[in-house]
Amino acid sequence: MAVPSRRNGMIDGEEEEEEGLFEEEVLEEFDTETPPHLRPLAEAAHLGNLTALTNALDNLSGSIDEPLEDGDTALHLTCLYGYLSCVQLLVQRGASLETKDEDGAIPLHDACAGGFAEITQFLINAASSSDCLKQMLDTVDVEGDTPLHHAARGEHVDVVRILLAAGASPLKPNIYGKIPAELSDPHTEVRRTLEAAANAVPCQ
Repeated sequence: MAVPSRRNGMIDGEEEEEEGLFEEEVLEEFDTETPPHLRPLAEAAHLGNLTALTNALDNLSGSIDEPLEDGDTALHLTCLYGYLSCVQLLVQRGASLETKDEDGAIPLHDACAGGFAEITQFLINAASSSDCLKQMLDTVDVEGDTPLHHAARGEHVDVVRILLAAGASPLKPNIYGKIPAELSDPHTEVRRTLEAAANAVPCQ
C-alpha cells in the first residue's frame, strides 16, 4: 500500500507552495519508476484530477488494472487518497475491485484505512454479487488484516458501521491473533461498536 504524501498539517501561506512541491515530487517519481505508457494514469490518480484521468483512460494502451507503484493500481491510489469521483470513473471503466497490491490489499483496504466512508459504501455497492462482496470483506493482506481491521486501527467509526452492515466479520483474527476490536483504542466508539457486534454473533 502506498503512503499518502503531505496532504495535512499545512499552515497558512504554505499550501500553494507545498502543493507545487508535491506535484514536482510525483512527476519525478513517475519519470523513474512508472512505465512511460502508465505515467499519465499514475499522475492523474495521485493528484485526483478527474479530467486528466478521463484523458489518460481514453488513451490508455495497457490494462486499467496494471500496477503503477508498489503493486497499487489506479483504483488503489484513488481510494487511498480519497478521490471519490475518480474512484467512480475507474469502476465505471471496468477497474477490478479485487486486484491486490504487493501487500495483498485490495482497494477496499485503502478506502477503509483512510476513513473514506463514501468510497467504502460505493465499493460495497459496486460488488457484482453477494459472493463478490463477501470475498472483498474477507480479503486479508500480508498481516491477515481485513478491511475492517484497517478501519478499526484508524478509529473510523462510520466506516466500521458500513462494513458491519455489509456483513464484515468482527471476529476474524489477523496473523497476530487480533480481531478488529483489539486494534482500536479502549473506551472509544469504534471499540464499543465492534465489541457489541462481536457479542451479537451467535456461538458456533
